[in-house]
Amino acid sequence: MAAFKLKNVHWLWVSAGVILADQITKQLVIRSIERFESITVLPLLNWVHLHNRGAAFSMMSQMPPWFFVLLGVGVAVGIMVWMRRNPFGQRLVASGLALILGGALGNVIDRVRLGHVTDFVDFHIDDWHFAAFNVADAAITVGAGLLILDMLLEWLRARAARKVVGDGPLP
Repeated sequence: MAAFKLKNVHWLWVSAGVILADQITKQLVIRSIERFESITVLPLLNWVHLHNRGAAFSMMSQMPPWFFVLLGVGVAVGIMVWMRRNPFGQRLVASGLALILGGALGNVIDRVRLGHVTDFVDFHIDDWHFAAFNVADAAITVGAGLLILDMLLEWLRARAARKVVGDGPLP
């Protein structure tokens, strides 16, 4: 029987770092800031202590915590399958997925332990506030951005290759 071999195991250190940073920062917030309290850090940035029972921007907040736990675990399993099957050379994709994995599991830990996710970063301009978020959410967002960047670069490379070969008009 062949041993399970994870080709991209080194990327799991990125995921572990995200989980660690996420959990440490959330614990600092929980221990030092009262719920709904806001501390001004910069003119456009506050630290807050909020509970998010939904997904991004509190969407689907009526869903039970186990729904998001299953969703996060499903994402994690999908990423692990990708890491098992895909080559080493796709660095942007691998790093993006590692960030998403760490962020997803960081938020899953909160939902299992607390029934909600602790958010604490509040960017604002005057009275307008962006949705509060945390390290896990930031990692998921940056990871998704890296995946989009990889797709764009791949499209540009394919377009340049077609132009060099002369296979007709470019889209």
